Amino acid sequence: RYGWIVWDKRCVEKADKAFGSPFELAIVSKTNKYKMYRVQHGGVINADSIKGNNEKRFHPTQKPVKLFSKIIEDFSKETDIILDPFMGSGTTLVAAANLNRNAIGIEISEKYCAIAEERIMMVLNQKKLPL
Repeated sequence: RYGWIVWDKRCVEKADKAFGSPFELAIVSKTNKYKMYRVQHGGVINADSIKGNNEKRFHPTQKPVKLFSKIIEDFSKETDIILDPFMGSGTTLVAAANLNRNAIGIEISEKYCAIAEERIMMVLNQKKLPL
């Protein structure tokens, strides 16, 4: 049994003309669930931006915390442990921390480990990042 997660990055038809992939797919096992998430992100739109849409990302392929929060809520329980073997700047771990879930992240780059640690500490110190 398999299901699909679909991330629609554009949300509106007008945005489909922008450069880059308009969606991403992920296969999930042990479920026949199909789930569509619409979180605008790409080009100059940074879904995690605090100051404005053109704010620089921590990582070139950074995913939105809002997106990963929704996925973690839909596919896990608070007692589950979330594993991200390609942690990057720690978006999955930030979302997991915001949702009171334990998480393990693996990343080869020391630079991104340091960025992820800083982001996660913000959450753990009750300075939650925006969703």
